[in-house]
Amino acid sequence: MHWPDDVAARYRAAGYWRGETFGGMLRDLVSRYGSRPALISPGTPGAPEVPGVRWSFRDLQERADRLAAGLYGSGVRRGDRVVVQLPNVPGFHQVCFALFRLGAWPVFALPAHRSAEISYFCEFTEAAAYICPDDAHRAYAPGTPAITLGELPEGDPAVLDGLPGPEPSDVAFLQLSGGSTGLPKLIPRTHDDYIYSFRASAEICELTPDSVYLCALPAAHNFPMSSPGVFGALSAGAASVLAPDPSPGTCFPLIERERVTIAALVPPLALVWLDAAASTPHDLSSLRVLQVGGAKFSEEAAKRVRPELGCALQQVFGMAEGLVNYTRLDDPEGIVVSTQGRPISPDDEILILDDEGRESDYGHLLTRGPYTIRGYWRADEHNRTAFTEDGFYRTGDIVRRTPEGYLVVEGRAKDQINRGGEKIAAEEVENHLLAHPAIHDASVVAVPDAYLGERTCAYLICRGETPKKSELRAFLRDRGIAAFKIPDMFEFVDAFPQTAVGKVSKRHLRERT
Repeated sequence: MHWPDDVAARYRAAGYWRGETFGGMLRDLVSRYGSRPALISPGTPGAPEVPGVRWSFRDLQERADRLAAGLYGSGVRRGDRVVVQLPNVPGFHQVCFALFRLGAWPVFALPAHRSAEISYFCEFTEAAAYICPDDAHRAYAPGTPAITLGELPEGDPAVLDGLPGPEPSDVAFLQLSGGSTGLPKLIPRTHDDYIYSFRASAEICELTPDSVYLCALPAAHNFPMSSPGVFGALSAGAASVLAPDPSPGTCFPLIERERVTIAALVPPLALVWLDAAASTPHDLSSLRVLQVGGAKFSEEAAKRVRPELGCALQQVFGMAEGLVNYTRLDDPEGIVVSTQGRPISPDDEILILDDEGRESDYGHLLTRGPYTIRGYWRADEHNRTAFTEDGFYRTGDIVRRTPEGYLVVEGRAKDQINRGGEKIAAEEVENHLLAHPAIHDASVVAVPDAYLGERTCAYLICRGETPKKSELRAFLRDRGIAAFKIPDMFEFVDAFPQTAVGKVSKRHLRERT
């Protein structure tokens, strides 16, 4: 799971890893930007427990320290895992820095996750606590102590004096993989590697203390967390505006009111913003950069950003496991609209192999570098196939490399569906469908979609009477899976096409749709 000693030493010597923790970084930021705004939230309409707030860097640190003391009093200790499922509110980052102070590990769940996912995360990580939005979420993890946003404990930070904090090389938190099989794998990110990734991202995105970042996507996603995300904005002394949802109706007024300079979206939302921009009464002139990532942004849509939103487009292609690519703000327009960028670091190693394992400019993307993990957490068997013996991560992406060194994403090799930036493991959905008494077999595949990039189609072989599609959707909802994982389409067939070795040929199923 860790980098070899000689490789780690090289990354430190190159200045990528500075031997700093999240807690040390926040203390340094407070010394430089103490009273400047760090986190801005408009609040949640109809939810008095989530009022609008404006926290300075000092406010964030003081609140995080009091919470860390309260969590310590509740029994949370260094190395404990704590599942965190919170909306886009300053309390999310308060919880993060409180856990970082203790050396406990946040396990970042998404707002859309429900009982099937949350109970798994809590059980698999042996979580010491589950921090959630409200009482309704407690039922998702009945065996784990739950703390709601409205009851975050506080204590005297003096109780933390003398407690050993985490080391820079320690795991800081666990993120979720997109996962092509079953439930997500857990991604261990260290203080050293993650701080490097978002600091370098902030530099590439030209953030300054006068920048204002709009966090419109769920804050626990890697993209709005670190590319450059809220952490990157904080590292640059910039403010972040936390939008309760990404719609133009919510975000356009925030852009006008807070003079937002940079925002990040997935392609389907970018299309919605583009359509809404022509008729909006709001002043969007402060917006300098719109980042689009999480899934491939089509070239024709990319060409619309500058003329219709009046700002630069920055394409972002990355993964929670590490590697992140950006088009640069001074790149020619042709590169910006037609590629997904080039890597952050000079030490990001890119290996592209064809189906026979030969190096090529088109094929399977493998990578290793100063912020790409060397293994999933507690997943030895999976790691043997996900990583090469010399530490390259097999991303599952099919890419093409341009003569200038930029990457163009051509598709996925893994059996995973990318529905508007939300990654869906086909096997997980298939397992839920197979629990239905009328389903004999299930095969879930991606189908192209002009709006979301991909939609989900479930091919089903039934026993007895064919169930109604509405019944299947209700059945999946009752099993507690996230709404975005419920198939968009159901097709009933007598048999699945097979490969020469008797496996289900998902390629033929995709071609059938």
